[in-house]
Amino acid sequence: MWYTKIKNSLFMAVCAFSILTLTAISGGCADQNQQKFEAPTLTVEAESFISNSGNISIVNEKNSEVSVQTKENDAWLSYKINIPVSGRYSIKLYARNTAGREAVCWIEDYIDNKDGRTYNVSGNLIVGGNDKGSPRFVQKDGTPMAASSHYLKLHIEKGTVIIDKLTFTLIREHQITPVVIKSNTEGKGWELIWSDEFNGLGLPDTTKWTFDIGNWGWGNNELQYYTAGRLENARQENGTLIMEARKNDHGYPWSSSRLTTRGKASFLYGKIEFRAKVPVGRGSWAAGWLLGDNYIDELSWPYCGEIDVLENVGYELDPNTGNGKTHASIHCGAYYFKLNNQPTAIVDVENMNNDFHIYTIEWIPKSITISVDGRKYFDYHDTSNKLSWPFDKPQNLILDLAIGGGWGGARGIDSTLTSQKMIVDYVRVYELK
Repeated sequence: MWYTKIKNSLFMAVCAFSILTLTAISGGCADQNQQKFEAPTLTVEAESFISNSGNISIVNEKNSEVSVQTKENDAWLSYKINIPVSGRYSIKLYARNTAGREAVCWIEDYIDNKDGRTYNVSGNLIVGGNDKGSPRFVQKDGTPMAASSHYLKLHIEKGTVIIDKLTFTLIREHQITPVVIKSNTEGKGWELIWSDEFNGLGLPDTTKWTFDIGNWGWGNNELQYYTAGRLENARQENGTLIMEARKNDHGYPWSSSRLTTRGKASFLYGKIEFRAKVPVGRGSWAAGWLLGDNYIDELSWPYCGEIDVLENVGYELDPNTGNGKTHASIHCGAYYFKLNNQPTAIVDVENMNNDFHIYTIEWIPKSITISVDGRKYFDYHDTSNKLSWPFDKPQNLILDLAIGGGWGGARGIDSTLTSQKMIVDYVRVYELK
């Protein structure tokens, strides 16, 4: 490495591949669902950028090595890379910081996207100050990337950084969901066709759920590392699923859990119920929701469709009474946050952390309604085109408990919190008969 020939001030991306045999990991804890596989690592040398902000310089170091140094003002470097396999990647930034303050770096994907969106696929990569030794790496896990050409931008803010390289290592190949459960939408009453009652012991049922993994920020700069196969973060107890976020745990500021039916089963239409208790605490963000099965990476969203059925942030709950609010939303190509027009509804709910409440979606070919405890408060029926109605295609079910992020952390995080729990009694899917 480090033997790229420099021509003028324009560089073609130079990518080196090494093949590693590894087990998909989650914060050092092996995912019990994953087998060993050949994982490609893509290496991108810092000097192979194709454009830059102008406030950078090339540094020739020992042993013919070449690196890129940014100046005090904010800088960026752009790269073209080819991802060979769709899946979840571990990203490492090898860099050192000779200034006295931390530099904040982050990676933007698809900078040439047609919607003018900013896809932050790494969260903040903090490079510490006064580091005069060999380049160290900052790592984020779980970034979704499709097998395709990616036009990236590495942003460097608030510091002088000497950058060695970036690496992208596959830690889990994208899973095609083998089963679509399509509900009948005509009939006199709802009948159960799929459920998880969480009546077992130990880990959640991995024939029904996949553990999402990583700490890449999940598009919202969230703080938690989602682990896999770890009882501390997801376990069945007393006929319930306990999803627990834990502070300063497993080597991360927060650990937590995110479960999805992706790779197991997807659903098309029906009535879906999440019976749950959500946590009180400034900084938590609990959710039960649906995401289009054709999601591969961030470019898929919002065109794949998203339906938020149970969504709560802890700062909206009264810590004494548990009274708070729940939100229902639709995201699709026609309506989403970038356009500031996503259909949303909010309703008050009593004692959300001590009492179970049933959050329900009824989804049929021409409408979506959402209710809590039988009280309908959200209705959506714009089927006029593919952008407004991607909901004629299968969706996955997701349960997660996040910490911080753009919404959960909008009012900060209570420094006294050490643990937050979302408790799920059941998830049920019905069809009309």
